[in-house]
Amino acid sequence: MQEALRSLDSDDRATVFKDDRKKAYLNPEGSNRPLRSPIAPDVLDRVRRYRIDRLRRQMVLEDCSALLLYDPVNIRYALDSSNMSIWTMHNPSRYALIFADGPAIMFEFEGCEHLNDGLPCVDEVRSSKSWLFFTAGNLVEERLAAWADEIADVLREKGRNRRLAVDRLEPVSAAALQARGLKLVDGQELAERARSIKSAEEIQLMRWTIQVCEAGMARMYEASEPGRTEREIWAELHFENARSGGEWLETKLLTAGPRTNPWYQECSDYVIKQGEMISFDTDMIGPYGYCADLSRSWTCGHVVMNPKQRELYLAAREQIDHNLSIIRPGLSFSEFNDKSWRIPEKYVPYRYTLAAHGTGMADEWPGIALHPDFDPGFSGVIEENMVLNVESLIAEAGSESIKLETQALVTKTGAERLDTFPWEDC
Repeated sequence: MQEALRSLDSDDRATVFKDDRKKAYLNPEGSNRPLRSPIAPDVLDRVRRYRIDRLRRQMVLEDCSALLLYDPVNIRYALDSSNMSIWTMHNPSRYALIFADGPAIMFEFEGCEHLNDGLPCVDEVRSSKSWLFFTAGNLVEERLAAWADEIADVLREKGRNRRLAVDRLEPVSAAALQARGLKLVDGQELAERARSIKSAEEIQLMRWTIQVCEAGMARMYEASEPGRTEREIWAELHFENARSGGEWLETKLLTAGPRTNPWYQECSDYVIKQGEMISFDTDMIGPYGYCADLSRSWTCGHVVMNPKQRELYLAAREQIDHNLSIIRPGLSFSEFNDKSWRIPEKYVPYRYTLAAHGTGMADEWPGIALHPDFDPGFSGVIEENMVLNVESLIAEAGSESIKLETQALVTKTGAERLDTFPWEDC
């Protein structure tokens, strides 16, 4: 097998780039240099102010004194404070407390307080109080009490009432706050509603993340040769994201040939053959913490699709194009569902259950199900300045899967695509 695999560093890789439209997306700085962000510091500061103001307006609407955040994505949105994001997703040891009428306090992992220097929306930094069993052991109860006491004391001092919105808490920590007289409110809904409407400056950041993602996709396209493994091709996206200041990939959804169906298998050491379909979903958290969630499918070696591949691909394009065309501000989720593309019966068992979803610093509310899965009780309205991803997964019994996805801004007149990486000719 090793003889069949080419090194990613080889000079002979992809000597003929089969689609000049895609070649144009390769990093213009050269393969050995990262992309350079064009975002000016004042743009980033306006984004920061906009985001925390959005959260504070939601707090006022919910009559909450403050918002306690543990989710690293919500903390990044609120304060642009980031530290060991993946580790703290499963070791909740840093948190933020943001008041509707007052300060934003970052409770930082001990020894990392300096990471918040210069962040304009952070008014105060304190060392966090961790009560994780990992470090507290038999002292969990004692440390939990100290944590809850501090939160309750600060809320008593600075809050307008005892209503506290929280995004993520363990049962024992929620009980500890309630025992101190606090009324807990769902902070995840509050945060997601705030995050759903983007400012013009946020769209600038998102466009940049998409540009980085598309440079990574061009590397993936270039590497899609016979003898490569799925993991080798997936690594190209990691590489471009990491060196350009990006964060992480939420999934490993790149498969080829028979491994594309059923969907949701993750990339492996499967060696891809000429003509097999390569399908992927980037799920990329890129520079500035914004998400580029794009899907494409193409053949290994970029050969002409066979008749079945072409049939599936054209159906996926039809679904994407139709559902993009009906998006407009004021359209309810139910109306979108009623007008959405109807998946043919033979593809239904292999479908992707989402037709569209919100996107910001990750996949966000609303997640609008495909029509066979749509719940009529799911309420809401598409609004101007939402960013929606429109998705398609088309497959049938014994076939490969075609996965396509595009990211679009909701404007006054409809949907404006933010990504431009070309579809396949077929």
